[in-house]
Amino acid sequence: MAFTLPALPYAFNALEPHIDARTMEIHHGKHHNAYVTNLNNAIAGKPEENLSIEEICKNISKYPAPVRNNGGGHYNHSLFWTIMSANAGGAPSGALGDAINSAFGNFDEFKTKFAAAATGRFGSGWAWLIKDGSGKLAITSTPNQDNPLMDVAEVKGTPVLGLDVWEHAYYLNYQNRRPDYVTAFWNVVNWNEVAKRFAK
Repeated sequence: MAFTLPALPYAFNALEPHIDARTMEIHHGKHHNAYVTNLNNAIAGKPEENLSIEEICKNISKYPAPVRNNGGGHYNHSLFWTIMSANAGGAPSGALGDAINSAFGNFDEFKTKFAAAATGRFGSGWAWLIKDGSGKLAITSTPNQDNPLMDVAEVKGTPVLGLDVWEHAYYLNYQNRRPDYVTAFWNVVNWNEVAKRFAK
């Protein structure tokens, strides 16, 4: 099997009350697991089995829809789990904090713009903070399981922070209140991990 489901780096209930244990259990164990299984089935016996998920995403236009949907789902969720943690939140400092202030004015402005990308995405998708080709930060969003690494993305770049706004990510706790979920997300962002991604 080319790809495996990464273990969650914390317990299912670690992000409560902001993201509930049952949602995490279903989201990781069922949804993400299905993307991994379906991706492996889609590339079985093909050269893509030897590629990294990043390489697949960067050339996604070459592949059929099952690879795009499930490959994106695997990449996006693998990132998502790592940029959250218990006892997290607050504001970023250091080079990342400076870059956010430089790109968006200040941290509150950044959060407002990011929330607009997350709540303004019609239907299912993701909101992203990315590092573009020139090394600057930008906010974007993608539909379904697309991401800014993909050669089909409207705005391309390397994701440093991503928020899943598919209903399966929040519906048990927040129902149709996506803005409340987006607000709660700031309490679980692991800025140290985001800073590492930014520094790479």
